[in-house]
Amino acid sequence: MSVVTAAWLAEHLDEVIVADVRWAMAGPPGRERYAQGHIPGAYFVDLDVDLSAPDTPGGRHPLPPSETFAAMLSRVGYDGTRRIVAYDDRNGAVAARLWWMLRYFGLEEGAVLDGGLQAWTAAGGALSTEAPAPVGIVPPTLLRRDELVVNADDVASRGDDVLLLDARSGPRFRGEEEPIDPRAGHIPGAASAFWEGNLDGDAMASEATLRERYAGLGLDVKRPVVVYCGSGVTACHDLLALSMIGRHDARLYVGSWSDWSSDANRPCATGASSPNTEER
Repeated sequence: MSVVTAAWLAEHLDEVIVADVRWAMAGPPGRERYAQGHIPGAYFVDLDVDLSAPDTPGGRHPLPPSETFAAMLSRVGYDGTRRIVAYDDRNGAVAARLWWMLRYFGLEEGAVLDGGLQAWTAAGGALSTEAPAPVGIVPPTLLRRDELVVNADDVASRGDDVLLLDARSGPRFRGEEEPIDPRAGHIPGAASAFWEGNLDGDAMASEATLRERYAGLGLDVKRPVVVYCGSGVTACHDLLALSMIGRHDARLYVGSWSDWSSDANRPCATGASSPNTEER
């Protein structure tokens, strides 16, 4: 169960570890919003500090060292026996990064709160301004699953059979706008799969709807899948959706467009890429 409802979380709040992963590319820091009110007992997990290494030429949110992720798990008290439920205020777009990183480090006990903090408060859930004390236990051994990631060279040399999905918005994909990265556009051959297309309102769409969506983008049972976004964050929402329909083998291009577009020698495409590309 990789996605849980607010009702489920309220019933099991004392049995899980809750992680507040609020973050925005621009705007008030997530930690500030956490201090103003969060799900009772939730720990703040910082995307830039706990779930990423410092920016490198390889992208804006590279994966952190194992020691960094282990330190976060130690702080929140994760010993492998309790599920971590991550939430944000963007319908899971950021929280999915923590869900995916648990899988990447060989830990499967992760979930995303469907609808995020808004769903919690809409269901009558209380908020707290009290931060729980760090636990400081020894976390489980982390084993990187490098079969779940690719780099720029892997993407450049991929075969025609690989389905490459871009989780950014349609205007960024088509090159109509680019708020942060060096060039506008997308990786040639990619299909536009904006992460918000996984939603039905503010909640995750049904498995049947997700199967139909990704089949329309070219997914089939034998076709390898690689997903990217701006910096390897919102692409995890597509990976979450793919996991919900049984594609646990889909891979993340961690550096994503922030990496690809920084090298002027790599090709860039604009406009719609194929008949399968969604227009959003």
